Amino acid sequence: MTFADDVRQRRKDLSLTQVEAADLAGVSERFVRLVEAGKVSVRLDKLEALLEVLGLELRASLRRT
Repeated sequence: MTFADDVRQRRKDLSLTQVEAADLAGVSERFVRLVEAGKVSVRLDKLEALLEVLGLELRASLRRT
């Protein structure tokens, strides 16, 4: 499962439309669509706002080689 899939599934688990999630996060519906489509370049502050609404967090970890 990809990050985009996780975001989409969590939104659906919360029974939110893309419009509702966008409104709650203070971002555009287009932004939500782009995140869920896996766009690789998004504004971090907007992404954090969306993840907050969905009860998700972004974490960084060391890659194992």
